[in-house]
Amino acid sequence: MPTPKTVIVTGASQGIGAGIVNAFAERGYNVVATSRQVTSSDAFRASNQIAVVDGDIGDPETARRVAETAISRFGSIDALVNNAGIFYTKPFIDYTMDDFRKLSSTNLEGFIHLTQRAVKQMLAQKSGGSIVSITTPLIDHPIAGLSASVPMMTKGGIDAISKNIAMEYASDGIRVNTVAPGVVDTPLHKDNPKDFLRSLSPMGTISDVQDIVDAVVYLTEARNVTGEVLNVDGGAHLGKW
Repeated sequence: MPTPKTVIVTGASQGIGAGIVNAFAERGYNVVATSRQVTSSDAFRASNQIAVVDGDIGDPETARRVAETAISRFGSIDALVNNAGIFYTKPFIDYTMDDFRKLSSTNLEGFIHLTQRAVKQMLAQKSGGSIVSITTPLIDHPIAGLSASVPMMTKGGIDAISKNIAMEYASDGIRVNTVAPGVVDTPLHKDNPKDFLRSLSPMGTISDVQDIVDAVVYLTEARNVTGEVLNVDGGAHLGKW
């Protein structure tokens, strides 16, 4: 039997992240799951093929422990899913520098800390790899009344760096892609009216966690796809409706 591949998943304690952990475990991967309190999560089953690491992804020490856990416990890092992220809306003029620092720490610094370690390990293994990050169609397609300028500054940075890393390491077989979900039925939207959420896409649909999980798994295993943005948003990125 071939040696199982190892995937790291950030923001793994609930919602999309937990769904991604379960999906990869079911497909036979070893999984290192991390978030601030992932050890207390009951969103995925206990298993010898799942290792959990608590920590703030904006802290480089967390990235070090996550990467070392993957290598010491399972022997490799073959894929990374940068799912951890924070997002909140307010008028542009009301965002504070403290808001920016919090958004940047999780959305950008967290990406850099762990992705650098993953790429270094993939280069050493000489067998390629996959990095998939979660962004949003709002980067390129703002919606009137949904004011998220500063969060989009950080999410847009993930889009930009992903395309550049995809080109930089293409010849090494390391593929870098993003999934851009629209509205997803997660705890983030538990207090939002469903009719309003359906109005945010021309299809009038709300994605469920499995829709996003399927997209992440596809890009992780699509051996000839890199530098791609896969919108899972009911057509919201197409324009006005």
